[in-house]
Amino acid sequence: MSAASSIFESQVAASPFDCVASEYDAVFTDSLIGRAQRSAVWTELARAFHPGDCVLEIGCGTGVDACFLAEQGVSVVACDSSREMIRVARERTTNRSPQFRNASVSLQHCAAEEIARLASYSPFDGVLSNFGALNCVDDLRQFGQTLSLLLKPGARVVLCLMGPCCAWEFIWFTLHGNLKRATRRLHRGGTIARIGDGAVRVHYPNLQTLQQAFAPAFRLRAVKGIGVSVPPTYLAPWANRFPRALGIATELDHALARCPGIRVLADHILLTLERTNS
Repeated sequence: MSAASSIFESQVAASPFDCVASEYDAVFTDSLIGRAQRSAVWTELARAFHPGDCVLEIGCGTGVDACFLAEQGVSVVACDSSREMIRVARERTTNRSPQFRNASVSLQHCAAEEIARLASYSPFDGVLSNFGALNCVDDLRQFGQTLSLLLKPGARVVLCLMGPCCAWEFIWFTLHGNLKRATRRLHRGGTIARIGDGAVRVHYPNLQTLQQAFAPAFRLRAVKGIGVSVPPTYLAPWANRFPRALGIATELDHALARCPGIRVLADHILLTLERTNS
């Protein structure tokens, strides 16, 4: 693939995330909290993927992670269900392409549920999905089966999903008398999230459910909490007011991120899996 981005047009309907694409970077990517959480994910990406690899990214958003990998020499086929997210990602990859280390980013308008359409790019050396894209997939078992067909044996899979119990979220909204928001992640069957004029069902699977969904084609290698002591993005005003406190929380995250029991109380849970030979 060349360094320039290409577009594969999907047949998926307009995405609720179209309306937030233009402001996503300002709200999350460029925020103090967003930077802290993404940096923790990038540490794992650098361990999992190496120059010369070709990686599939699912739910690429505005292309921040795809550019990071390309700058490390990793080629990326990056897909998203939102045309507007792809548009912003195209602008970013075009501007950053001179920094890509003999790698490329190919952008595809494609939902997670239809990744079988990307088979012509396979087999991939690895897979990335960051910051909750897979929380919007209704059938993770079917998704996992499809994904397994696109990967080489031994391929690394890095998945960052919103966890089933975020300590920060529970405490914050309980103290503010909003028990519905405090307990939303505990609902079986997921919850409906309003995004602009649209809505999407969001699931919060626990670690056991995720392991079962991806077995036996994938073996769990590591679990890491992303945002144990670092709060969710909607607490950005607090982080901006107390940057030193956020710095302490970020350092504390390094110590707590892999602690069993504590790591599953994070805003996001990052799983590293390996494609088996089965």
